[in-house]
Amino acid sequence: MELKRLTEHIWYMPFETERDRPNLGYVKGSRFCLAIDAGHSAAHTREFYALLKKENLPLPDLTVLTHWHWDHTFGMHAVNGLCLANEKTDKYLSEWKAKIEKNGPDEFIALHESIRREYSGNAEVIVKQADMVFLGEITLDLGDVRVKVIQAEAPHTDDSTLIYVDNDRTLFLGDSTGNDFFTGIKRTDLCVKLADTIKEIDPEICVEGHWTPVDTKDTLDDLVRNIF
Repeated sequence: MELKRLTEHIWYMPFETERDRPNLGYVKGSRFCLAIDAGHSAAHTREFYALLKKENLPLPDLTVLTHWHWDHTFGMHAVNGLCLANEKTDKYLSEWKAKIEKNGPDEFIALHESIRREYSGNAEVIVKQADMVFLGEITLDLGDVRVKVIQAEAPHTDDSTLIYVDNDRTLFLGDSTGNDFFTGIKRTDLCVKLADTIKEIDPEICVEGHWTPVDTKDTLDDLVRNIF
């Protein structure tokens, strides 16, 4: 696995299908560095950091979560710096943290084969809540790089956060464009709302959680196909 450079300020560790690992993004400013999503496990996070160190890139000061799902968040206890999530994401993490601490990880491990692969060898499952929460939208100044963090309605889950790197016109979507994981449903009204949000932001590049970066038109075309 290699770290890939996408734009002047952005790198990412590519997704992996076998363990359902998403793209992990990285944005470098002149004062601070930001990661997008925390990884499926501590092992995933550490592999990401090893790639950053190989490229002589500083570890992130802040990690922003796109939504609560384990493949994007359960590596939080291994991250450098602080984690930021929207209020709904943090609520879901709180619920899963309490559930696993009370009943053990069996229910979580049983959810999918990719989880069992990620946590093979009895790797410990640790759920952590965010250090900071937000509601709505905030803008972060990394030093010469502005990043907008935006809550959005989307078909995949009701706690989606989009991360837009303004200088590079690049939008990280997490899994927001996908079906609901638990029901398999992809609601048309939520596809419309997400498409409208993307159009309003007007990025050049879209980075989904489990796909290669694409032109925004490709992402919108995919949402439109579901609408019609």
